[in-house]
Amino acid sequence: MTGGSSLQLRLTRLFLLTGVVTVVLAIATVISLVQLGHATRDRVDIYGPALLDTETLAGSFSDQETGVRGFLAGGRDSFLAPYDDGRATERQTLRHVRRLLADRPDLLARVERVEAAGRVWRREVAEPAIAEVRADGVSQQQPFTDVEAGKARFDAVRAAVADLRQPVQQSRIEAQDALSRSRHQLDVILLVALVGVGLLAVATFWAVRRWVIRPLGRLGSEVDVVEAGDLTHRVEVADDAPREILVLAGQVDRMRARVVANASLAERARTEATEARALVEAQAEDLRRSNTELEQFAYVASHDLQEPLRKVASFCQLIERRYKGQLDERGEQYIEFAVDGAKRMQQLIQDLLMFSRVGRHSTGFQEIDLEQVLAQALRQLDSAVEESGAVVTHDPLPTVEGDSSLLVQLFQNLVGNGLKFRGDDPPRVHLSASRSSTPGVWEFSCSDNGIGIEAQYADKIFVIFQRLHGRDTYTGTGIGLAMCKKIVEHHSGRLWLDTSPRDTPGAVFRWTLPERQAEPEPAYDASGPGTDETERTSHDATVRG
Repeated sequence: MTGGSSLQLRLTRLFLLTGVVTVVLAIATVISLVQLGHATRDRVDIYGPALLDTETLAGSFSDQETGVRGFLAGGRDSFLAPYDDGRATERQTLRHVRRLLADRPDLLARVERVEAAGRVWRREVAEPAIAEVRADGVSQQQPFTDVEAGKARFDAVRAAVADLRQPVQQSRIEAQDALSRSRHQLDVILLVALVGVGLLAVATFWAVRRWVIRPLGRLGSEVDVVEAGDLTHRVEVADDAPREILVLAGQVDRMRARVVANASLAERARTEATEARALVEAQAEDLRRSNTELEQFAYVASHDLQEPLRKVASFCQLIERRYKGQLDERGEQYIEFAVDGAKRMQQLIQDLLMFSRVGRHSTGFQEIDLEQVLAQALRQLDSAVEESGAVVTHDPLPTVEGDSSLLVQLFQNLVGNGLKFRGDDPPRVHLSASRSSTPGVWEFSCSDNGIGIEAQYADKIFVIFQRLHGRDTYTGTGIGLAMCKKIVEHHSGRLWLDTSPRDTPGAVFRWTLPERQAEPEPAYDASGPGTDETERTSHDATVRG
């Protein structure tokens, strides 16, 4: 009964398939978004404004002609205002349209023809006519003495503008079509992604049902028959069941056979049946533990990644020292990027390991004086307090039952947040404690005068690796508040951001801790300091940096 493949192998294949499908869909989505961005830029930022510029050019030439006609008729310089304004608009529009069509030499050539036609009209028609009126006066000037020549020159200007407008308008239409196609393509990809996720969810449900739930149900039914007294019934499951369940079924059946072989004594039979039932339950527990170990796979993989990352950083630094001065500036910059990336990856892995260890190892709960806990947390923040010139205060703090190391992490992280996310004024952090409306529960608060947190991010900040600021603005990996939330929940409490309106700037975190509570079954790992990105605390006696 060991012919089936193992459950771990089957689940690994399923997860690999899920990963491949996810990566393919993600790449397709990114490509489609890039194409949509290019099409939108062409439609909105290039050809749309360029088409408007062609209309503006046509209007500017019409204004110039109107100004010339008015001046020839009236002889006053003020009548030339439309001519001068039209020339200014023409120059500005030509500069703008050249910038827009810098990547289209064919259209730039048409722009040059428009400018040239306008220059010819002004040189051969407008400017001679204006000069003649200024020299001889209106009474001696017959406007547009060479009407046919002037009309031909201005028609050439109109034709050049129309020759520019037609391909620009066609390019705008093509950009609109490309935008529509990109939108449709993105819709199709998103629909495929949705269907793919649904199919993967169905496949996962089917796999768990077929590989775990159904074989275990069959095994349970077989055991129930034997337990009911039919010791001759052979315990079997389907041959395609996972190897672990097949082995378990074989062990149960061998136990049943031994019970049957010794069935001459009823008492002995009952005893062995009881032992068989206990073994079945133990094997089922082993299977549950096996599933738990699968959940710990990410933890183990993250732990094993640290060594190659250390090697990457070390060898990059060796290359930097050995070949310094032999590489160009870009080569040295690449090495610096590699070292920085490896170090940040190491920090992320270390924070992830610390987060995963929370709740696994601890010496247990005992009565803890939170005054001492806060004092220890502030000692670990001495340098940050001194550097920022912070003032940390607190009200009298009670004694509760809990894990001292974890509570130090909690206070250190919350106070540290108040020091890190400060405004222009020196940081001020204050902690308080009061009896909750729930009997036997303390409610605590940690307030500061920093930059504050908007109410819309009240839930996001407690999600692991969620950051509201870039790494260049504030350091950290975004795990601190998630760690605080896990610590408080381990102590049967609750942590939240106070989003009620305040008259003063800053943020207020509130949490609850029971005065006394039962010892938790999974204990926390008390090793290691708290992670940054989410830290705050204070003291009744003022501590000044």
